Amino acid sequence: MEVFWFIIIALVLVMFFILDGYDFGAGIIHLFFAKEEKDKLVIAKSAGLFWDSNEVWLVAAGGLLFMAFPTFYASVFSGFYLPLMIALWLIIFRATGLEFRNQFKLQVWKDFWDKAFGVSSLLLSLIFGVGLGNIVRGVNFGGVIDGVSSHEPQYFFLPFFNSSFSPLSTEPGIFDWFTIMIGFISTITLAIHGANWIILKTRSSINQKLKSIIIKLNIVLLVLSVAALLTLSSIKSLPIENFTSYPILCIFPLIYIGTLVGLFFTKKFKKETTAFILSSLMIFSGLSTTLLSHFPTLLPSTNEHNPPLTIYNTSTTQYPLSVAIYWGIIGIILMGIYMLIQKRLLTGKIDDFNYDH
Repeated sequence: MEVFWFIIIALVLVMFFILDGYDFGAGIIHLFFAKEEKDKLVIAKSAGLFWDSNEVWLVAAGGLLFMAFPTFYASVFSGFYLPLMIALWLIIFRATGLEFRNQFKLQVWKDFWDKAFGVSSLLLSLIFGVGLGNIVRGVNFGGVIDGVSSHEPQYFFLPFFNSSFSPLSTEPGIFDWFTIMIGFISTITLAIHGANWIILKTRSSINQKLKSIIIKLNIVLLVLSVAALLTLSSIKSLPIENFTSYPILCIFPLIYIGTLVGLFFTKKFKKETTAFILSSLMIFSGLSTTLLSHFPTLLPSTNEHNPPLTIYNTSTTQYPLSVAIYWGIIGIILMGIYMLIQKRLLTGKIDDFNYDH
């Protein structure tokens, strides 16, 4: 049952980053590349019509995580409390940026909420990436100092950064050069995804320009991805055991490489859906590769005194895991049906849809 719920929660999280990821990416594009009012309006609309339903997947992931792996939930939410609260306020600020923008016609009002939408999207993309970097690198469980734990072995507390700003420190911080690199990878990935979404859903005057921007961002993403892989090997041994034991799993990193290469041909695609599907698959395969490389570990430990958190030592009892199958799966199916209906109603270009509330 632990494996089943790991897969379900992983899929829900991937759905969130694919669906709300294009909202984040649209915000980044809006911040840096939208100069004319009509482009700002239509890009905000491309995110505003979908953002609230997309974030249901994040709420669902949190609820399922609390149900299935309560120890992991408690440990992560206490250890990452401050950055999670910052992320929560950024989500709120980003939403108000979309919803308040058109309440008044004053240009200064619109400019302020445009910046709120763009900056919040940028910082959220970075913070989520830094969070993933912490999960890959690991944390100092038990707060071990000089071989002695300062608190319970399944909990941790990380400062924002340590004096060396290094992931190799015995007392790592949330921000170091490795986690920030993963944050940049996340930000660029979502910017590419958002650009593909804008091209797919709008007639923005910058659509052709965005195709060139996607290729340039893809070059940076390729360089950072290779650099992250090389630097990870200097931090710890590469977690490839699952891929060598089960070669079929190699399909996920291969898909990631294939989509990364495929996006270089964005200008040649005849259908606008092709690039968006590729960036969606890139997010799916990238996250899947990361999660599968560490399975069954959920959060590694950077010290030898306290074990990592796994799906087995953090799960609840078998009874709730079994009962939750019924309402959990039904809930996910209902969410999926709602999303399909919404996408069906808002199919095609959304330039003419009203979003003035």
